[in-house]
Amino acid sequence: MHEMGIAEGILSSSVSAAHEAGARGISAVYVTIGELTEVSEDALQFAWEAIVPGTLAEGSSLDITMVRASSSCADCGNEWEHDRYSGSQCPACGGWVVMLLAGRELKIDSIDIDEEGDA
Repeated sequence: MHEMGIAEGILSSSVSAAHEAGARGISAVYVTIGELTEVSEDALQFAWEAIVPGTLAEGSSLDITMVRASSSCADCGNEWEHDRYSGSQCPACGGWVVMLLAGRELKIDSIDIDEEGDA
């Protein structure tokens, strides 16, 4: 399950950032994931819940925003959303020169931390 490796990467990066900020804990991590990464949202949530106990992120939530794939046509400028299999040809003009605009994202957007002085 590659979601476990992804969750571990998110956790590692989040804990490092929280340590640098002098945090005493992480309450939430917000991520954006493109649908073309083939990451299962449910499996990633399950992996997150399995790995956070005993870490700075114990009890934290993982807030996932899934992004649909979209492309643009170099010939006519049309932009459209699509799935994994229908994005290689422009539906407006039939052109084959297309550029992926979204769908492969895998990024941490923000981290909510509990600072040292928080009660």
